[in-house]
Amino acid sequence: MGHPRKSRKKYDTPPHPWNADRIKEENKLMFKYGLKNKKEIWKADTLVRKFDRDARYLLGFSADQSGEKNKLLGHLNSIGVLEESAKLEDILNLTVEDILRRRLQTIVQNKGLARTAKEARMFVVHGHITLNGRKIDSPSYMVKRGEEELIGFYPSSPVAKQIKEDSTTNNSEETN
Repeated sequence: MGHPRKSRKKYDTPPHPWNADRIKEENKLMFKYGLKNKKEIWKADTLVRKFDRDARYLLGFSADQSGEKNKLLGHLNSIGVLEESAKLEDILNLTVEDILRRRLQTIVQNKGLARTAKEARMFVVHGHITLNGRKIDSPSYMVKRGEEELIGFYPSSPVAKQIKEDSTTNNSEETN
């Protein structure tokens, strides 16, 4: 039991702190996804292990427990980690990268709103990015499947104005 105002730790640290292969892999992921620290990787890894544990638990049941199976598959489908036609066994193939791809920071970069992952993180943290008109300043926000098209710049953001000016300048140069 902990203090009610303090939230629990949402990640598990690696079992061995000085594993060179794990450290190299984590460094590659940090660079690729523009993460602040390794704690963000450990959070994603903990999520993957939680889904894996739940799937193994449900695989042990008969077909009578289909409600819980559908609930887990529906959740993973709604956050965009699995396809709609996925089966319970597909959950066992999830990786940390599948979770990291669904973060707001990564989707902002993939949509072309930012050139790099670090720039995408900065845009999100500084309040330049909105989701359906709402500012979201958490780069780790898990974007749901239908929300991808709703991501854009905040209307009064100086970054949005700068990009509009750059695009109009480029269009006028192309016509000349």
